[in-house]
Amino acid sequence: HSRAEGRGGGDQANRCFFSEELALLQIKTQEAMPSPSAPIRVAVPPPYVTSHGAKIARLHMYDWIVLVILVVVDGVLNKIEPFHRFVGSDMLTDLRYPMKDNTVPFWTVPIYGIIGPMIIMTSIYIKRRNIYDLHHAILGLLFSVAITAVLTDAIKDGVGRPRPDFFWRCFPDGVPAYDNFTTGVLCHGKASDIKEGHKSFPSGHTSLSFAGLGFLSWYLAGKIKVFDRRGHVAKLCIIFLPLLGAALVAVSRVDDYRHHWQDVCTGGVLGLVVASLCYLQFFPLPSDENGLWPHAYIRHIDNPEGGHTSATHSDGSPKLGADRFV
Repeated sequence: HSRAEGRGGGDQANRCFFSEELALLQIKTQEAMPSPSAPIRVAVPPPYVTSHGAKIARLHMYDWIVLVILVVVDGVLNKIEPFHRFVGSDMLTDLRYPMKDNTVPFWTVPIYGIIGPMIIMTSIYIKRRNIYDLHHAILGLLFSVAITAVLTDAIKDGVGRPRPDFFWRCFPDGVPAYDNFTTGVLCHGKASDIKEGHKSFPSGHTSLSFAGLGFLSWYLAGKIKVFDRRGHVAKLCIIFLPLLGAALVAVSRVDDYRHHWQDVCTGGVLGLVVASLCYLQFFPLPSDENGLWPHAYIRHIDNPEGGHTSATHSDGSPKLGADRFV
């Protein structure tokens, strides 16, 4: 009986010894084996004009059609005779400013307000090769200017406010004539000058300048990450430059006696509000983590095949981050 107990104790000791050896062997084997590598993700190819241009154009075909319609509507509004607001003899005190040439001719507005920003956007495309960014930036810019032009000209025609130089448009020879009963002016000047003389409110130069250059400021703010919380005030100076240019155009309209100060203030607010709405229609806020690229490019990265990506799970709950893409 004692010999059996001795053999049992030895077997138990042997089993403990082999268990410890097996555990040490497993630990050494795990240390010797290389850790599993991270899964390899194939990068989404850059969206060039040749690879994605036709697809994007088809997706936004109706947007371009609406843009053309807006241009036609604005042309019709320019042909319409504006409302001729009553101007009495006692109202000409503030309307006798001299007629001057435009410091900023109207034909220059599309150059600095549309072509200039488009050149900057194209140069960024050449460097970054993102057709989504180029297409949406140009489309948003054109919509900003077109919508602002339609609103501005519609208000001009409806309000019919006389310009500060209305007296000399109405009486180019300096000899006034009034209605004996109403004391209203009886203009004998050139019809085109009188028509333009009733288009003071709001300022078209100002609204279009802030629509184009305001959109450019938003665009640059996203590209240089001006709100990255690193405290680089120089970035703010960059995005303020286009706004400063638009403000100087507004000041020139008052200096040329083409507009009252209320006209340029309203035009500036109108253009900047429309520019902001058009930018945010295509791009995230510059302070967003994805503020560098348009919404459509973020969706392209999330779903390169172009299929529909649901923003909710099967139970109806929203997917994580889906609110950024919807």
